[in-house]
Amino acid sequence: MRQFLKKYRNLLIGLLILVIGASAFIFVRRSNAGTASEFQTATIERGNLTTTIGSTGTVRAKQSATLIWQAAGTVDTVNVKIGDNIPADFVMAYLSKTSLPQSVILAQADLVDAQKALDDLLNSNTDLAQTVIELKDAREAYQKAANYLDYLQSNQRIPQTINYVTLVQTRNGWQYNYKTKNYRGTAPEDWIIEAENDLALKKATYDELQRTYDRLKDGPNAQDVLAAQARVDAAQATLNLARVIAPFAGIVTESHPLAGDQVAAGATAFRIDDLTSLLVDVEVSEVDINSVEIGQPVTLSFDAILGKEYHGEVLEVAQTGTSVQGVVNFKVTVELIDADEDVKPGMTAAATITIQEIQDVLLVPNRAARLVDGSRVVYLLVDGQPVQTEVSLGVSSDTMSVLVEGDVKEGDTIILNPSSDSQGGPSGGPGGFERKQQVEVAP
Repeated sequence: MRQFLKKYRNLLIGLLILVIGASAFIFVRRSNAGTASEFQTATIERGNLTTTIGSTGTVRAKQSATLIWQAAGTVDTVNVKIGDNIPADFVMAYLSKTSLPQSVILAQADLVDAQKALDDLLNSNTDLAQTVIELKDAREAYQKAANYLDYLQSNQRIPQTINYVTLVQTRNGWQYNYKTKNYRGTAPEDWIIEAENDLALKKATYDELQRTYDRLKDGPNAQDVLAAQARVDAAQATLNLARVIAPFAGIVTESHPLAGDQVAAGATAFRIDDLTSLLVDVEVSEVDINSVEIGQPVTLSFDAILGKEYHGEVLEVAQTGTSVQGVVNFKVTVELIDADEDVKPGMTAAATITIQEIQDVLLVPNRAARLVDGSRVVYLLVDGQPVQTEVSLGVSSDTMSVLVEGDVKEGDTIILNPSSDSQGGPSGGPGGFERKQQVEVAP
């Protein structure tokens, strides 16, 4: 044995070293494998993060009106029924004339007279034609008077006649003899004064006709038209007391009167709704209202309509809130853009407003984030060992956050359950984000 050991000593020493090295390698490998197996991990991937706000509201028509009777009387005719689609200004029903007050009955005659006066004012050219003729005559008369005054004032040889009386003796005694003497000279002062007064009168007549022509040549006077239209409107308003008229185009959703009914002023007659556009009013918390903007997309669902999802967009955002039991909410109006006949006013809708959507970003699981010495860190699994890596995270959801900065890349393995001696982040994600989110991980 001693000779054997001596002979193979070097070989045995080599084998021993080999065995010890192999044992150490296996121990270390098993130790690392055991350590790695203690971690829950995930792979860093790119994806989309959508931030939403959820709320509920009630569907209403874009326009809705409850129409009442404005006068008491007996219903004569009803022209509509529930479900009818009617245009604006359509007469839906009216009262019997014999049951109306005298003022309403006489309004028909007043309306005819007022309309005729307005039409004459707008369409008749008689006044203009007459004014043109009178203005022409006045211009000629004014020119003649001006020429005559100028003649009297500038001519020194104006024909004049003097009538005088002489007393002569005849056989029968004395008698008066009337004679006329013609001569030329300067016009007497009273002639000039009379000519000046005549010119002034003709000038005033001409100026007045000129103003009338100027007013008529470009059409009727605006103030006259307004006055005539006001008389038409007043008569029509009185006449309309006996009618129920649609204020806008829509669908009749309620109808109460029947022909022959006795109705009182103020009684409900019809309801009309414009269903061409449906709106949903939802309440949004004051915490979230500054994130809501006009035009943001909205998805809607209804308990009464199973298996369908509808779409809309934010139409209005209230600028003042309403406090109920200490909770302040703001009204946000959503317009449905793909509503069908299944959606009806009064239905309750669940609305999800998309306030932000970030696409193709690196997403970090919130479970992996920790606070260490005031810095946000994650732990990557590198060669079976956790490696602390400082990161900066942005918008968060309940499960994911957007990686803003940090030595983390797509495909890295991140540890979801770092050692308990690290400080965890706030509940609901690194940012404490409480809004509802959707995360789509890119394939």
